Amino acid sequence: MSAHNKPTRDDIIALEKSYWDAVQQKDGKRTAELSAKQALVTGARGVMIIPKDKMGKMTEESSWTIESYAFDDVNVTVPSADVAIIVYTVRQKMTMDGKTQEMKAAESSTWLKGKDGWECHAHSETILSDY
Repeated sequence: MSAHNKPTRDDIIALEKSYWDAVQQKDGKRTAELSAKQALVTGARGVMIIPKDKMGKMTEESSWTIESYAFDDVNVTVPSADVAIIVYTVRQKMTMDGKTQEMKAAESSTWLKGKDGWECHAHSETILSDY
């Protein structure tokens, strides 16, 4: 991504996938790097504000593992060179507490580019029950 140009749709998809890859590999250093100082997160556990360092620790110590994932229905908007929003559905196969399960969810991430590069400032996940 160029320093002054707006990122492309493919750039933002690659950025989002790099976050998922880091979670899949339990790479807490990378998830912390890609997270805002105080990331806003919504999901099955409600609304949370997760500090950057806690995000990394949560990644490394999670009791679940993502075996595989695939994005569908991806839409990206880039209102300015330093702001991007991505929405998509994801099918994921994961192991939690020794049990393998598959699920589909609707996801949304808001990315801002600052002095340290791109960081996810807000992420939302809604589990889709019709999977």
